[in-house]
Amino acid sequence: MTGGVTGGSKTGWSDRFEEGLHPAIEVFNASIAFDITILQEDLDGSIAHSRMLADCGVITKEEFAEISRGLEQIRLEAKEGTFQPDLTDEDVHFAVERRLIALLGPVGKKLHAGRSRNDQVGTDLRLWLRRRIDEIEQHLVRLQIALLGQAESHADWLIPGYTHLQRAQPVCLAHHLLAYVEMLQRDRDRLLEVRRRVNISPLGAAALAGTSLPIDRRQTALELGFDDIYRNSLDAVSDRDFAVEFAGFSALVMAHMSRLADEVILWASEEFGFVQLTDRCSTGSSLMPQKKNPDVPELIRGKTGRIYGHLQGLLTMIKGLPLAYNKDFQEDKEALFDTVATTKNCLQAMYILFEEGLVFSQERLSVAVQSDFSNATDVADYLVKKGVPFREAYQIVGGLVKTCLDQKVLLRDLTLAQWKACHPSIGEDLLDKLPPQSVVCSRKSEGGTAFVRVQEQLEYWRSRLGSMKE
Repeated sequence: MTGGVTGGSKTGWSDRFEEGLHPAIEVFNASIAFDITILQEDLDGSIAHSRMLADCGVITKEEFAEISRGLEQIRLEAKEGTFQPDLTDEDVHFAVERRLIALLGPVGKKLHAGRSRNDQVGTDLRLWLRRRIDEIEQHLVRLQIALLGQAESHADWLIPGYTHLQRAQPVCLAHHLLAYVEMLQRDRDRLLEVRRRVNISPLGAAALAGTSLPIDRRQTALELGFDDIYRNSLDAVSDRDFAVEFAGFSALVMAHMSRLADEVILWASEEFGFVQLTDRCSTGSSLMPQKKNPDVPELIRGKTGRIYGHLQGLLTMIKGLPLAYNKDFQEDKEALFDTVATTKNCLQAMYILFEEGLVFSQERLSVAVQSDFSNATDVADYLVKKGVPFREAYQIVGGLVKTCLDQKVLLRDLTLAQWKACHPSIGEDLLDKLPPQSVVCSRKSEGGTAFVRVQEQLEYWRSRLGSMKE
């Protein structure tokens, strides 16, 4: 009886097996339901592999031409929806090979020479992830551009700066938004580092030990756009660091977006009122007609935990595995596929939110920065410039703030006489330093929130991102 991938009534494996899988185990074992995702990459890798086999004399040029034609036929069938493997194919690799044999006959059986599904799936996954990394990088850029656009539109607006979610010092709104542009740039840098390590070819490592056939691994690597090949065949088929690293990148970018999302949620609340949500990016309540809910940032904040879960799952999957390939690796795909999809979707939703989903309220922001004691540090700095030791100035201003709180007034409400009573070195020039605009203007240290520094930051990001705008 004929067994293996070529068919057979009892089993889909070699003739060592006399019985087929238990139906429940067949379902449990199969990955075709989700690894069909990497079909295009499997076809690309198989074409490159068969071309290399022909160039190395393992198969003839004519056989390569037939195999290539058959693989492209499968690609066409997939596009048209007529390539529909089922559980009996187990995975995408067997599905392609079986269809190829059905199309070509004995010639199709020559494709798998010099490789194993172990190095094949590793190759397919890397090709698939590499393409998605490039797409995600463009989403990161677009979010940066959306934030930059908002920063440019509000370059002279102020917003309360917080520490411990308590009013601290006023800052330029553009400065606040550009902090997230910086975070996203680190995310982009990390992503490109991950891409570099993804872009190493395991193809030709075979099951675990390489092959005795005269293959050229560097030829397939070059054709498929890899930068290098794995130097060790055991490492090649058992490495899933790239998947963990990508999940780690995704966890960080989601953490950054979750922070931004949480701020938008606060800003959109009645208590803050710093932004109004547009109808394009919010929904209402099924019961309360007045409600407008921040669904986009809430979903992003919620989906962050999902990505953290995938990272933990991948780390646990590789923990304690002996070399080389183990079936545990089948668990990498669903986690990786969902991590990619979720990260892309959240990035897209976030840049749409900042492109057209919210409007800042200058009135509420203006009131907010003028109704607190966030200029207290400026009074202390003023005294330091007059020769008062900082810690002494700190205590003086702290006591003054307590007095103002008792009297239910702000620092701006004090008369010059009251100021002079606090310390003899205080002059009328202090009064010009208390308004929020003056407080922000004074923060001229490099990287600070002074308008002149923010303009430098804006110019830097215009230059860096300008060529990437659509």
